[in-house]
Amino acid sequence: GIKWMSSLETKFEDAKDKKPTAEKLERLRREKINRFRNQHRINVQGTDLPDPIATFEQLQEEYKVHPKIMENIQAAGFHVPTPIQMQAIPTMLHGRELLASAPTGSGKTLAFCIPLLTHLKQPRNKGFRALIISPTRELASQTHRELVKLAEGTGFRIHMIHKAAEAAKKFGPKSSKKF
Repeated sequence: GIKWMSSLETKFEDAKDKKPTAEKLERLRREKINRFRNQHRINVQGTDLPDPIATFEQLQEEYKVHPKIMENIQAAGFHVPTPIQMQAIPTMLHGRELLASAPTGSGKTLAFCIPLLTHLKQPRNKGFRALIISPTRELASQTHRELVKLAEGTGFRIHMIHKAAEAAKKFGPKSSKKF
Protein backbone atom coordinates (compact mmCIF):
# COMPACT_ATOMS: atom_id res chain seq x y z
CA GLY A 1 0.00 0.00 0.00
CA ILE A 2 0.68 3.65 -0.09
CA LYS A 3 1.61 5.54 3.06
CA TRP A 4 0.33 9.11 3.15
CA MET A 5 2.02 11.74 5.30
CA SER A 6 2.54 15.46 5.37
CA SER A 7 5.84 17.10 4.43
CA LEU A 8 6.33 17.99 8.12
CA GLU A 9 6.10 14.31 9.10
CA THR A 10 8.56 13.38 6.34
CA LYS A 11 11.19 15.82 7.67
CA PHE A 12 10.71 14.44 11.20
CA GLU A 13 11.12 10.81 10.04
CA ASP A 14 14.22 11.65 7.96
CA ALA A 15 15.86 13.38 10.92
CA LYS A 16 14.98 10.47 13.17
CA ASP A 17 16.55 7.90 10.82
CA LYS A 18 19.80 9.84 10.27
CA LYS A 19 20.66 10.47 13.94
CA PRO A 20 22.05 7.32 15.54
CA THR A 21 20.73 6.55 18.97
CA ALA A 22 22.98 5.98 21.98
CA GLU A 23 21.92 2.33 21.96
CA LYS A 24 22.88 1.92 18.32
CA LEU A 25 26.27 3.61 18.87
CA GLU A 26 26.97 1.38 21.86
CA ARG A 27 25.98 -1.72 19.87
CA LEU A 28 28.30 -0.68 17.00
CA ARG A 29 31.15 -0.06 19.49
CA ARG A 30 30.60 -3.50 21.07
CA GLU A 31 30.60 -5.14 17.62
CA LYS A 32 33.87 -3.38 16.74
CA ILE A 33 35.47 -4.54 20.01
CA ASN A 34 34.23 -8.10 19.51
CA ARG A 35 35.67 -8.13 15.96
CA PHE A 36 38.99 -6.88 17.38
CA ARG A 37 39.00 -9.61 20.05
CA ASN A 38 38.11 -12.30 17.49
CA GLN A 39 40.79 -11.07 15.10
CA HIS A 40 43.43 -11.38 17.86
CA ARG A 41 41.94 -14.59 19.28
CA ILE A 42 41.21 -13.00 22.65
CA ASN A 43 38.58 -14.95 24.59
CA VAL A 44 37.14 -13.24 27.65
CA GLN A 45 34.49 -14.04 30.21
CA GLY A 46 32.98 -11.77 32.80
CA THR A 47 30.88 -8.68 33.04
CA ASP A 48 31.71 -5.02 32.51
CA LEU A 49 35.08 -5.81 30.93
CA PRO A 50 37.35 -2.94 29.87
CA ASP A 51 38.10 -2.61 26.18
CA PRO A 52 41.36 -4.10 24.95
CA ILE A 53 44.19 -1.80 23.88
CA ALA A 54 45.68 -1.87 20.40
CA THR A 55 48.86 0.09 21.14
CA PHE A 56 51.09 0.74 24.14
CA GLU A 57 50.55 4.49 23.62
CA GLN A 58 46.95 4.01 24.78
CA LEU A 59 48.31 3.11 28.22
CA GLN A 60 49.72 6.58 28.69
CA GLU A 61 46.70 8.32 27.14
CA GLU A 62 43.95 6.35 28.89
CA TYR A 63 45.59 5.02 32.06
CA LYS A 64 48.33 7.59 32.81
CA VAL A 65 51.11 4.99 32.95
CA HIS A 66 54.38 6.60 34.13
CA PRO A 67 56.27 8.12 31.16
CA LYS A 68 59.52 6.41 32.23
CA ILE A 69 57.79 3.01 32.18
CA MET A 70 56.50 3.82 28.69
CA GLU A 71 60.05 4.76 27.67
CA ASN A 72 61.35 1.45 29.07
CA ILE A 73 58.70 -0.51 27.14
CA GLN A 74 59.85 1.13 23.90
CA ALA A 75 63.56 0.69 24.78
CA ALA A 76 62.98 -3.02 25.41
CA GLY A 77 61.73 -3.32 21.83
CA PHE A 78 58.03 -3.77 22.56
CA HIS A 79 56.12 -1.84 19.90
CA VAL A 80 52.76 -3.64 19.64
CA PRO A 81 51.11 -5.45 22.56
CA THR A 82 50.48 -9.18 22.27
CA PRO A 83 46.88 -10.46 22.58
CA ILE A 84 47.32 -11.33 26.29
CA GLN A 85 48.69 -7.83 26.94
CA MET A 86 45.90 -6.19 24.92
CA GLN A 87 43.22 -7.45 27.30
CA ALA A 88 45.02 -8.28 30.57
CA ILE A 89 46.68 -4.89 31.09
CA PRO A 90 43.44 -2.83 30.91
CA THR A 91 41.63 -5.42 33.04
CA MET A 92 44.23 -5.19 35.80
CA LEU A 93 44.50 -1.40 35.53
CA HIS A 94 40.76 -1.30 36.27
CA GLY A 95 41.50 -3.14 39.51
CA ARG A 96 39.84 -6.35 38.34
CA GLU A 97 40.95 -9.84 39.25
CA LEU A 98 42.24 -11.88 36.37
CA LEU A 99 42.93 -15.49 35.51
CA ALA A 100 44.76 -15.60 32.19
CA SER A 101 46.13 -18.39 30.08
CA ALA A 102 48.51 -17.95 27.17
CA PRO A 103 51.42 -19.87 25.62
CA THR A 104 55.02 -19.50 26.74
CA GLY A 105 56.61 -16.41 25.22
CA SER A 106 53.31 -14.58 24.72
CA GLY A 107 54.09 -11.68 27.07
CA LYS A 108 52.30 -12.65 30.28
CA THR A 109 55.10 -11.26 32.49
CA LEU A 110 54.87 -7.79 30.96
CA ALA A 111 51.07 -8.07 31.07
CA PHE A 112 51.05 -8.13 34.86
CA CYS A 113 54.19 -6.07 35.56
CA ILE A 114 52.92 -2.89 33.88
CA PRO A 115 49.71 -2.75 35.97
CA LEU A 116 51.66 -3.67 39.12
CA LEU A 117 54.07 -0.74 38.77
CA THR A 118 51.25 1.59 37.71
CA HIS A 119 49.18 0.74 40.81
CA LEU A 120 52.19 1.34 43.07
CA LYS A 121 52.51 4.80 41.41
CA GLN A 122 55.84 5.78 42.94
CA PRO A 123 58.49 4.34 45.24
CA ARG A 124 57.96 4.68 48.98
CA ASN A 125 60.17 3.67 51.84
CA LYS A 126 57.53 1.39 53.36
CA GLY A 127 59.06 -2.05 52.94
CA PHE A 128 57.70 -4.61 50.51
CA ARG A 129 54.61 -3.30 48.71
CA ALA A 130 54.08 -6.04 46.15
CA LEU A 131 54.84 -9.75 46.12
CA ILE A 132 55.06 -12.05 43.14
CA ILE A 133 55.20 -15.74 43.95
CA SER A 134 56.69 -17.97 41.27
CA PRO A 135 56.60 -21.77 41.13
CA THR A 136 60.22 -22.08 39.92
CA ARG A 137 63.47 -20.17 40.35
CA GLU A 138 63.78 -19.90 36.59
CA LEU A 139 60.43 -18.13 36.31
CA ALA A 140 61.27 -15.96 39.33
CA SER A 141 64.55 -14.93 37.66
CA GLN A 142 62.74 -14.11 34.42
CA THR A 143 60.11 -12.03 36.24
CA HIS A 144 62.82 -10.25 38.24
CA ARG A 145 64.80 -9.48 35.08
CA GLU A 146 61.72 -8.07 33.28
CA LEU A 147 60.65 -5.97 36.27
CA VAL A 148 64.14 -4.50 36.67
CA LYS A 149 64.15 -3.48 32.99
CA LEU A 150 60.64 -2.08 33.17
CA ALA A 151 61.22 -0.14 36.41
CA GLU A 152 64.61 1.31 35.42
CA GLY A 153 64.81 5.00 36.25
CA THR A 154 61.57 5.04 38.29
CA GLY A 155 63.17 4.53 41.70
CA PHE A 156 61.44 1.23 42.43
CA ARG A 157 63.65 -1.36 44.12
CA ILE A 158 63.10 -4.86 42.77
CA HIS A 159 64.34 -7.83 44.82
CA MET A 160 64.27 -11.57 44.35
CA ILE A 161 64.17 -13.66 47.49
CA HIS A 162 64.66 -17.38 47.13
CA LYS A 163 66.02 -18.35 50.55
CA ALA A 164 64.70 -17.05 53.86
CA ALA A 165 68.14 -17.18 55.52
CA GLU A 166 69.67 -15.02 52.77
CA ALA A 167 66.74 -12.62 52.97
CA ALA A 168 67.27 -12.16 56.71
CA LYS A 169 70.94 -11.27 56.07
CA LYS A 170 70.16 -8.99 53.14
CA PHE A 171 67.22 -7.07 54.66
CA GLY A 172 68.11 -7.45 58.35
CA PRO A 173 66.73 -9.74 61.06
CA LYS A 174 63.93 -7.30 61.88
CA SER A 175 62.52 -7.55 58.35
CA SER A 176 61.17 -11.07 58.94
CA LYS A 177 59.19 -9.78 61.94
CA LYS A 178 58.16 -6.59 60.22
CA PHE A 179 56.95 -8.01 56.89
